[in-house]
Amino acid sequence: MGDYHFVYKDVEGASTQWDDIQRKLGNLPEKPPAFKPPPFTPASDQDSIPKDKSFIDSKTEEELEFLEDDLDLDDDRFLQEYRKKRLTEMREATKTVRFGSVVPISGSDFVREVSQAGPDVWVVVLLYKDGYAECGVLMKCLEELAVKYPGTKFVKIVSTDCIPNYPDHNLPTLLVYNNGAVKANYAGLRSFGRRCTPEGVALVLCQSDPVLNDGQGGTDRSRDSVIEGVRRKLIEKVVKEHEDDDGSSSD
Repeated sequence: MGDYHFVYKDVEGASTQWDDIQRKLGNLPEKPPAFKPPPFTPASDQDSIPKDKSFIDSKTEEELEFLEDDLDLDDDRFLQEYRKKRLTEMREATKTVRFGSVVPISGSDFVREVSQAGPDVWVVVLLYKDGYAECGVLMKCLEELAVKYPGTKFVKIVSTDCIPNYPDHNLPTLLVYNNGAVKANYAGLRSFGRRCTPEGVALVLCQSDPVLNDGQGGTDRSRDSVIEGVRRKLIEKVVKEHEDDDGSSSD
């Protein structure tokens, strides 16, 4: 007669009274927790999201163009007008932010890159020569400003390529152009104060005209707005330097 063995399997997660006693005595490991599926969270329905200003602000330019045929927006004149306003701001910002670095030019490029830059473009021209430490100091400041104010065009040109026989003792020199005309010129590093910093250069550039433009369409780009932002940055920098000095002296 065959030898038959019967194996009994209980429901998964179930436990006998004997197993419970053995676990209390430490003879068996703790029973693993029963499996629980993660709670079900239905996906959000885009059509159910209320359409207000925040809904418009969260959209890209392409999505705003697609919303032109949205019937819900057609029923709300305010949202339709706000959509058009946002589209205009985005397109203006894309058109304005076009520079962002100090571009080297030659004498033959000057008329095209500077004089013919356009009435809405302010151009800051650095006259320099390699090997002059003061030129390098001002160059670093302009590189930082060019990134922060990409709506302003920054270029650099070897001084004698721009103006033949230009005296080296005037280097570095900054020329500010707008609409084909020179609006300001600053000869020598002393024009920017005892310590030449990006904030100091920014204040000098904006003394009389709104030279610096951050390239953000639809925002206030006035001279006073830029100067106030630069002053605030300058104060924060001075405070931080004093805090660092106090910390190092205490050590």
